[in-house]
Amino acid sequence: MTPFFASRWITKPDHVTELPGSGLPQGFRAAGVACGIKPSGAQDLALLVSDVPETTSAARFTRSGVLGAPVLLTMERSDLEHIRAVVVNSGNANTATGGMGLDNAAKMQGSAAIAAGVGSERAVAVASTGVIGVQLPMYEVTRGIMAAAHELAADGDQAFAAAIQTTDAFEKRARLQVELPSGTVNLTAQCKGAGMIQPGFATLLVFVQTDAAMSPETCDLLLGVTVKRSFERISVDGQLSTSDTVILQASGASNITIGPETEDELRFGEALDALMRQLALLVAKDGEGARRTGRVVVHGGSQELVESVARAIANSPLVKTALYGGDPNWGRIAQAAGAATAGLAPVPLDIAIEGVTVCAHGAARPFDAAALTEAVQRDEVQYEVGLPGDGAETEVFFSDLGHEYVTINADYTT
Repeated sequence: MTPFFASRWITKPDHVTELPGSGLPQGFRAAGVACGIKPSGAQDLALLVSDVPETTSAARFTRSGVLGAPVLLTMERSDLEHIRAVVVNSGNANTATGGMGLDNAAKMQGSAAIAAGVGSERAVAVASTGVIGVQLPMYEVTRGIMAAAHELAADGDQAFAAAIQTTDAFEKRARLQVELPSGTVNLTAQCKGAGMIQPGFATLLVFVQTDAAMSPETCDLLLGVTVKRSFERISVDGQLSTSDTVILQASGASNITIGPETEDELRFGEALDALMRQLALLVAKDGEGARRTGRVVVHGGSQELVESVARAIANSPLVKTALYGGDPNWGRIAQAAGAATAGLAPVPLDIAIEGVTVCAHGAARPFDAAALTEAVQRDEVQYEVGLPGDGAETEVFFSDLGHEYVTINADYTT
């Protein structure tokens, strides 16, 4: 079995153990069923519930100016500090669907509250992903929610993860055991995302569960910090989604409490950070039709400037197609960095690919072209760009861009 922490760029903390198979933290159950949204008949309706009334939570959402009905409804009507159930459909984003779309999201929320037995609708978050501008088939969705409720199981995370996927080529799911000074807790996550991914909150859908006990404030702090270091650090196509949602739930069923500013909080935060960064990297790796994943590190200058340069490189079609083709054409990197620094005085760049310096102070440097060409054939390729000055640094993970991306998106609704 391929380990979850498979990338050289993400380090698994020593106090974290990967667990095989399926299984959720204590207090959680999940299910995934096919209700008829996807023409293929694949699973497309997912339900996850915490059976612990004291469950705490935190959430983050897309910053797009066009929001899906489920995002609007969850932000406005859900108690984001005490989410006990999550209902998700795939194959239809319920976005740009007007008042009917909001009504349908509310019906999903109400049906899930009843089916999951959590009482208040405010304890339910709703998420949808898929085609934009099409109304949900609510008869099928409602029946699917009831069917999922009957399938809820402590090992239902795999079915849940399958039911939230759209163009994903592989499952993005993890089960971790975390050793804390106060005891052992469990940490799981299910994620989907392969296209319409852009740093500026790029998650599409991510759901994280733990049986540790945390205050809503601690949940929110840890989620906010780890999202900034993970899902805001990736790009597939530079396109900001209308549906991005990430939710962290803590059931407290382990009876291990993570207090603020404690060693428990620090070590749990390290585990959550590694989990989120690896999941985010998997989203970039699963970029629609992708062969390779890139990481660009930019340092020097101001924080605003390094962010701008890193994102320009990660989103450049020229850089991404060179990555796809295994071409060490560093001129593409220089071009993208130049576009991000347009209007400034000439910027003498330093550029390295896989540790090989190809440009220093704005001038080409001799290098072993054959060795570098071989190095960029790997699944993961790293680029480093130095700007004048020091103190600022950032990174972005990104996918390449190839023929299959066009094929997938040209035929997405047909």
